[in-house]
Amino acid sequence: MSGEILFLAHRLPFPPDRGDKIRSHHILKALAELAPVHVGCLADTHEDKEHEGELEALAATHCMPWRSKPVSVAGFEALVRREPVSLAAFRSQDLQDWVRVTLAQRDIRAIYVYSGQMGQYVPSDWAGHLVVDLVDVDSAKFEAYALDRAGPRGWIDAREAKLLRRVEATLAANADATLLVSEAEAGLLRSRTTTAHDIRPLRNGIDCAFFDLASVEPHPAMKDGAPHFVFTGQMDYAPNVAAVTRFAHAILPAIQRGADDAHFHIVGRAPSDAVRALRELRGVTIHGAVPDVRPFIAGATIVVAPITIARGVQNKVLEAMAMGRCVLASPEAATGIDAKHGEHLVVAEDDRAFATRALHLLARPAEREAIAADARRMVLDTMSWQSMLCDLPRLMGFGNDHSRDAA
Repeated sequence: MSGEILFLAHRLPFPPDRGDKIRSHHILKALAELAPVHVGCLADTHEDKEHEGELEALAATHCMPWRSKPVSVAGFEALVRREPVSLAAFRSQDLQDWVRVTLAQRDIRAIYVYSGQMGQYVPSDWAGHLVVDLVDVDSAKFEAYALDRAGPRGWIDAREAKLLRRVEATLAANADATLLVSEAEAGLLRSRTTTAHDIRPLRNGIDCAFFDLASVEPHPAMKDGAPHFVFTGQMDYAPNVAAVTRFAHAILPAIQRGADDAHFHIVGRAPSDAVRALRELRGVTIHGAVPDVRPFIAGATIVVAPITIARGVQNKVLEAMAMGRCVLASPEAATGIDAKHGEHLVVAEDDRAFATRALHLLARPAEREAIAADARRMVLDTMSWQSMLCDLPRLMGFGNDHSRDAA
C-alpha cells in the first residue's frame, strides 16, 4: 500500500524521557521510515514547545495546540456528554479542525492512534486502515483506583472505569488492529470485548546503546560505598507516588535495621506534596527532575520498583536491566517482561519480602552482579526497539519491503 500516515498522540513524542513518550517516540520514528507522517498531538508544558522543532524535522506536517483545559471544565463537559473525563481533557477544536483538513487534503491511507483519548479524532466515516495503540487497559487502572479510594473520588474513578471500558471496546471493534504493551494486557482487553477484529501485544523495546553502564559515570552522591536504592519515574503519577511512599515508610526502615547506612533516592519530575514530604525520613533524598536518569541508575546498588498498581510494561525496569543493575520489583512491576525471578531480576511479593531480599542481595554482591549481568544480556538479545517493531509495516497495511523511498 502506498500513501501517507496520520499519527495521533496525546502528548508530544519528544523528548523520549518518560514511559508514554518513549513508546510513541520510537513508533513515530519507525512510521516515518514507511511513509510521510502527519502528526497531531497536544502540548502540556513550555518544554514541549521548546521541542516542537524536533517534531517538525521528522513530520511532513504537524499540529500541536495547547492542552490548557482546566480539570473542572473537563469534568463538567464529561458529565454533560456522559463520557470519560479523559476524553474531555484531551479534546481540542484546533486539533479536530486540523485532522479534518489533513484527511481532506492529503493522501492518508492509515491512521495510528496512540492512546485511547485520541480515538475521538478519527471520523466516524473513516474507511481507511486504522491501528489503535491503547498501550494499557486504562479502564482496569481506574477500577483499581476506585477500590482504593472512598467517597467522591472513588465514585469518580468508578465512573471513569465504566465509561472508558465502553470506549476501549468501541475502538477495538473499529480498528484493524488494537495494540497493547503486553500479552497480559491484550488478554485482558480480549476478555472485555467480543467484537474486536485483532487484539495483540506490541511490546516496548529499549535503547540498549543509550542505556549502557559503560557510557555514564555514577552520580557523585552515590560513590560513598553505602547501599543506594533508586526509584525513577514521573513523581506526580499516583502509582509511582504510592510506590515510593510504600518503600520509604514500610520497607526502607526494615532494610536499615540490617544496613544502617542504606539510602533511598527518588528521581523524577514533578514530585507531589506527598513525595516531597518523604525527605523528612532518614535516608531519603528527593532529586526531582534531572537532565539524565542514567547516573542515578549507574550508582544504584539496587533499583527498586515496589509498584502495586501497574499496567503493561515498566520502562523503569527495562532501563535498569539494560544498564546492568540489579532490579528488585513487585510482581506487578515485573509483569510483561520475559525475565526470570532470581536470574534476570528479583521479585518480592510484600513488604517483608522486599526487605528480606534486599538485605540478601546486599550481603551477596557476586549474586547481585550476576543477576545484573544476565539482565543486560537478556535485554540486548531480545528487547531492542528494532526487534519489537519489526511487524509494524504489516500492521499498518504496508508491505515489509515498503520504505519511504519507495512510496
